Amino acid sequence: MATVEKMPMLQVGYDKLNAQLRELKAERPLIVDAIEEARAHGDLSENAEYHAAKERQGQVEATIADLEDKLSRAQIIDPKTLSGDRIVFGATVTLLDEDDKPIRYQIVGQAEADAKLGMISYNSPLGRALIGREVGDEVEVSVPSGDKFYLVDKIEFI
Repeated sequence: MATVEKMPMLQVGYDKLNAQLRELKAERPLIVDAIEEARAHGDLSENAEYHAAKERQGQVEATIADLEDKLSRAQIIDPKTLSGDRIVFGATVTLLDEDDKPIRYQIVGQAEADAKLGMISYNSPLGRALIGREVGDEVEVSVPSGDKFYLVDKIEFI
């Protein structure tokens, strides 16, 4: 029997996925109504509304299945219960770039990552490079725009 890989995530990420799931499940009856209405228009072979509704139904069902899978494998981690001097999942890290400009990131799960909001996946190149590091460590990361160098300035569990 295959083992199911847990997906670490924060409570806020779990709640966000749950909200998306509820919205999609609420959309299901509307799609069925749209399909029925399009069927009433006659010939299905050239019925664009019918094909669009069926396509949307397929997208919604696939997304629901994906969200249900992620939620069933979720392992919720509360960063406030963590401590230590090494970077782990859930840690908020302040880095200094090559110009000593501070950059702050929280290490999160793939489903909740959003670099614009300062939340990077533990699986991203930077996330992988940071896990296990301590304050004072230098980190080199290869990204599409070239190699970046950072200094770990602060580790917080907030």
